Amino acid sequence: MEESKMAVTAAMVKELREMTGAGMMDCKKALTATEGDMDAAVEFLRKNGQAKAEKKAGRIAAEGICRIAVKDEGTAAVVEVNSETDFVAKNEKFQNFVAAVAEQAVNSDNTELEAFLDEAWHEEPSKTVKEVLVEQIAVIGENLKIRRFQKVTAPLVVSYTHGGGRIGVLVEADTDVKNDAVKEALTNVAMQIAALSPKYVSTADVSEEYKAHEKEILMAQIQNDPKMAGKPEKVIEGAVSGRLNKELKEVCLLEQVYVKAEDGKQTVAQYLAQVAKENNANLTVKGFVRFETGEGIEKKVEDFAAEVAAQLG
Repeated sequence: MEESKMAVTAAMVKELREMTGAGMMDCKKALTATEGDMDAAVEFLRKNGQAKAEKKAGRIAAEGICRIAVKDEGTAAVVEVNSETDFVAKNEKFQNFVAAVAEQAVNSDNTELEAFLDEAWHEEPSKTVKEVLVEQIAVIGENLKIRRFQKVTAPLVVSYTHGGGRIGVLVEADTDVKNDAVKEALTNVAMQIAALSPKYVSTADVSEEYKAHEKEILMAQIQNDPKMAGKPEKVIEGAVSGRLNKELKEVCLLEQVYVKAEDGKQTVAQYLAQVAKENNANLTVKGFVRFETGEGIEKKVEDFAAEVAAQLG
């Protein structure tokens, strides 16, 4: 006589859903296939999730959020995790996952993404970061991507998140005074970085390659300007230098005009010097990190009508 298969109860389905976050029908199917063995059902869903994740991997994840984790006043990390839609980016489960990835990053010694993905997940060391990501893809139902992370250490690190996580900024400072006034000034500088997106801290950091490339472009612009036609080479070179210096002031943080400057002229360098003097501090910005969600990712333009037509065959 054939042994009857174990009946799958609603309570078992509920328990498996709570453990995995997978859909009700998927949980029922997993329990039926594994004859009610809860551990085997979890494994079944993970394997199924992996298949789903692979299917979704081709889809472009260009939305998402940046999150920052602060370990102490001298250590912080920023991460960017992408989703396919803005709807998922606003989902609490997704946001909690990104915050957990930031916690992983601030405690990691890895700098390369592949090595980071292979690390043991801090909340469940039997799994890797990558395995947890795959599980999230199965639960959330979209392609998700841990795109990048950066951890910084300095005598003082100040962070700022803008637009609910659209932009994440870390500022590394060298200072012998770490009072509220100095921290507030550095937060103001972080807001400046978020708003004006500088490429370098100061002109001293600008590579010769960047200058040469920009000079080439400016030279071509001036040579095509009818007003400059027939002007001596010295005049043209002077015009190129003038424009390059103006451009460098726009891309170098310390040379930018401070956005809250009362006179509309004070530079970030002058603002920091003023704060340092007022607080009897030696204060220098050593570096910064600015992540903007989706920057550099080519978004796929969906033709909704064509997509529906394709699904209807």
